[in-house]
Amino acid sequence: MNDGKTVWLPYRPERVPGLPDGLTYRHWDGSADLPGDPREVHFLVGPPATGSERVFARLLPAAANVEAVQLLSSGYEHMVPLLDLLAPGARLATARGVHREATAELAVTLLLALARGLDDYARGPVRGRTGAGGPRTGVTLVGKRVVVVGYGAVGASVAALLGAFRCEVVLVARTGRTTPAGRVHGAAELPSLLPTADAVVLCAPLTEGTRGMFGAAELALLKDGAFLVNVARGELLDTAAAVREVRAGRLRVALDVTDPEPLPAGHPLRDLPGALITPHVGAFTDAFPRMTVDFLRRQLHRYARGAELENVVHTAAYGTRHADGYATDERGTDERGMDEHGMDEHGTGERVA
Repeated sequence: MNDGKTVWLPYRPERVPGLPDGLTYRHWDGSADLPGDPREVHFLVGPPATGSERVFARLLPAAANVEAVQLLSSGYEHMVPLLDLLAPGARLATARGVHREATAELAVTLLLALARGLDDYARGPVRGRTGAGGPRTGVTLVGKRVVVVGYGAVGASVAALLGAFRCEVVLVARTGRTTPAGRVHGAAELPSLLPTADAVVLCAPLTEGTRGMFGAAELALLKDGAFLVNVARGELLDTAAAVREVRAGRLRVALDVTDPEPLPAGHPLRDLPGALITPHVGAFTDAFPRMTVDFLRRQLHRYARGAELENVVHTAAYGTRHADGYATDERGTDERGMDEHGMDEHGTGERVA
């Protein structure tokens, strides 16, 4: 049991009904104004915003007694440089799976926007229904072959949503296997799968193995007119190669994440016809507070009774780190997250989504 321990929450405690008794709660929104002595916090929840690593970099050296650091993002690659700042035995946990529906919803929205040319309509005056050449002909998703790279929480949700359009969904993970949802192809099969794809949706984690996995060679394998959507991490995609392909009119892309992020002023992707950019908003919907509050309540009940926490991805001093620098939780997943068989979302990214 953890009676008497102190918890710092990004929400006011009265806004989180059903919190376990016996813990002391303090509200901290990530600002420089701390609610107390960092040495007294035992369960620390990060702010629900990007850039939380900068906040943690200042706080963790003083949080000598912290036992758990809880992120509200699916991913944690932004925290890897700070792992050595964790107190011995402290656990780092993510909000694995909390944002899967919202992120998948955006992925399919972006895919539909590309297919129906909504990005082009948004750039200029809406043309009438008829004209010299007749109405513009869009592309339907119905029956299209969509390769989903990363079969974790987000990838599975994307695949489920695409079922409504009777798409032929091709699932890809780090290693191939057979699941109740069907065959999952190994990442090594991508060179043979990409030429057959009408669209690709990236939902994989960012690791040293996936960084730059869609470079010039991979993009060149896609057929003319193919769509590419990225809701994972910007670093999975070679930005310069994507710009060349879009500028040539061969591919159309929709990116919720970019490299660099945010895009600097004047970057070609900002105004490039055939490129649709959203500012890393996959997880941010009206459901975000409710979903994160529900998750925190469950997690804190586990902490209060001394049970194993969900989604632990690193334990200071004796973490189960992979050779690629990422860890697994008690279910064999780093919800950034790569499971023992395949690749998950982003992480996630968001770094909340």
